[in-house]
Amino acid sequence: MVRPRLLVVSMALPVTANRTGEEAWSFTMSPGGLVSALLGLKEFETKWIGWPGVDVYDAVGKKALSIALAEKGCIPVFLEEVCDQYYNGYCNNILWPIFHYLGTPPEYRNDATITYQSQYDAYKKANRIFFDVVKEHYQEGDVVWCHDYHVMLLPQYLKEYNNKMKVGWFLHTPFPSPDMYKTLPSRSELLRSVLTADLVGFHTYDFARHFVNACMCILGAEATSEVIVNQDKATRVAVFPIGIEPERFINTSKLSEVTEYMKKFKSDFGGRKLILGVDRLDTIKGIPHKYQAFEKFLEENEDMRGKVLLLQIAVPTRNGIGEYQKIKDQCHGLVGRINGRFGSISSVPIIHLDCSIHFHQLCALYAITDVLLVTSLRDGMNLVSSEFVACQNAEKGVLVLSEFAGAGQSLGAGALLVNPWNIKEVSNAIGEALRMSPEEKERKHQINFQYVKTHSTQQWADDFMNKLNEVTSKPELGTGKVPYELPQHDVVQRYSKSENRLLIFGFYGTLTKPNKSQERRDEGINLELQPQLKERLKTLCSDPKTTVVVLSRSDKSILDQNFGEHDMWLAAENGMFLRHAAGEWVTKMPENMNLEWIDGVKQVFKYFTERTPGSYFQTSETSVVWNYQYADAEFGRAQARDMLQHLWAGPISNASVDVVQGRYSVEVHTVGVTKGSAMEHILGEIVLQNTSITTPIDYVLCIGNFLGKDEDVYTFFEPELTDKTKSSPYHGSGCPKKVSSTVVDVKEENYFSVAIGTTHTKASYFLDSSDDVVELINKLCTDENA
Repeated sequence: MVRPRLLVVSMALPVTANRTGEEAWSFTMSPGGLVSALLGLKEFETKWIGWPGVDVYDAVGKKALSIALAEKGCIPVFLEEVCDQYYNGYCNNILWPIFHYLGTPPEYRNDATITYQSQYDAYKKANRIFFDVVKEHYQEGDVVWCHDYHVMLLPQYLKEYNNKMKVGWFLHTPFPSPDMYKTLPSRSELLRSVLTADLVGFHTYDFARHFVNACMCILGAEATSEVIVNQDKATRVAVFPIGIEPERFINTSKLSEVTEYMKKFKSDFGGRKLILGVDRLDTIKGIPHKYQAFEKFLEENEDMRGKVLLLQIAVPTRNGIGEYQKIKDQCHGLVGRINGRFGSISSVPIIHLDCSIHFHQLCALYAITDVLLVTSLRDGMNLVSSEFVACQNAEKGVLVLSEFAGAGQSLGAGALLVNPWNIKEVSNAIGEALRMSPEEKERKHQINFQYVKTHSTQQWADDFMNKLNEVTSKPELGTGKVPYELPQHDVVQRYSKSENRLLIFGFYGTLTKPNKSQERRDEGINLELQPQLKERLKTLCSDPKTTVVVLSRSDKSILDQNFGEHDMWLAAENGMFLRHAAGEWVTKMPENMNLEWIDGVKQVFKYFTERTPGSYFQTSETSVVWNYQYADAEFGRAQARDMLQHLWAGPISNASVDVVQGRYSVEVHTVGVTKGSAMEHILGEIVLQNTSITTPIDYVLCIGNFLGKDEDVYTFFEPELTDKTKSSPYHGSGCPKKVSSTVVDVKEENYFSVAIGTTHTKASYFLDSSDDVVELINKLCTDENA
């Protein structure tokens, strides 16, 4: 069976090349979370495209390197003269600090040739080079998976070349808040390019939410938590927490060579408790904060001096950037100070290594570690935490984990979460971890071990690929259309010639005064009928040829207050409650109730359930409840707070739901339906109360300032949809199927769907404001009285 081909594109290849002769090369495995994660992609024939870690300028060297890398499934990208300003410049001097909340750095002052623009030009040129390599090796049907901020322009180049190409983009770092991202000079170009991808992925809901908000704020794109629409192109956004390949670490930890390393290290450390740090030497990893917290711990715990060792493995990265030399010097200074204060002739409290170590040695250290200390100031995920959990031996260690690492949401239940900026808090956590009982250590380990085992890199890759396949195999999501300005003369003329008219009005923003602030979602503002419409609406309602419906999200009392004296149909809470002026309110539960929000809410609840031991969620037809009464109370409350933020920013941001927070629960339940589904029941009630109806509805005017989810009411009456003889929408409303063909018979020229104040809509026409609605109703009444 031929495996599908996957082209993985990232800044660096999973190997680093070293030239040993004119045509000879050797390779070493590169460190880093991305390499660890993508080792699990075994179901694809994977080709990895990236920079080999070395500049090669001669043709002989390039050819030899390409041949050698091909045997490893790798394809080199030669960046040559653009590499410095691209990688050390734009990527690591501009994008990296902004994405990690360090702000936009000042331009170089000592070299006029190095500017924001020159670095961005190098970035664009490098992305073009990546594109050329992908184009050279692309075969029809290949999937292209672009990774990280180094290739944000690549999706656009790929789609311009072949719009049918399947393209995904995943960000392995945090995505900053819109206020921080706004400071990037090339902010719009990068967002537009990423949005040309079919699927955009992030580690956490926070990162995805920031990206969606940035697109809305900067590009003016329309968006939900899952879809961003920009320039009539819909892009899916999803969350995929990355994992590791746990079996690789578990099996390696059992090797005899690793066991020997464990014995040796224990002997070398002289029985001292081991606190381990494994980080890139990077400004966002919080290594200085770690040292300051450890110093605080030694100050306040004299009995532990000489009994505990902090071993920090600081893997060098980005050596060409001055800021990283500063952080290196700062770490060395702190180590010297602390060792000088608390060390002795025979031992020092800190061992700092400016290098990486062999994989077997790393697994041995993980296995004997008493405390893994992660103090990241900002981090995409931090897979070191998962690696530590996978390698634990009989005597379990404790994970002290920064709440600013993406792993904080995944592994927080089995860790001690800390704020790395709070030196006292980290110091106390070190003490708590070292003194924790074996039973509690085992309990916390089992929580995290189960998560690491089940959320592998293979699962992460499968989830992303399955979602990408789903997105690209389905028809393109509807993105609305550009409406025309309403031809009021035709509206009035067609109205006067029709025999059975249906007028449908929204309430807020349609029959109320214009909303200057455009706060369309809040129906608690300005909920009074425009005074000049009271008598005009009565005139329309008194015409036996005209049926008027007010369809609103507002509750019954608001509609009663404004329309109680009018002979019309009222639909409160989007049709959940219906009544005619002459009757009582009745409750309706439409068959087609819009429950689109449920799947999104279930995904959020599932996400938090997996990360909150003892919690669970339950789903009914119209509600979802997350319960944490059997979880740790403090952690459960913290998770509930995070959950509420994700819910409101995500799957229910535009949904008609209520969120109720109980003592140990969070519930989301429906409060309304879409206006389109409500119309089915309204028409059913109209037919039931007018059994002698002989003339079908031949004219429909539908005007509203509706939310996107409610715009199905505009398409409900489109001529091609009004042939209900085969599938009546009135079933369940008490309407016989044979009636449906006589209820609605609207020709195209007699149907007017009108949106208020928007030009991106499913409606065919638009009006600027509710003042224009007043003008139109006046014309209808004038024509009627003429």
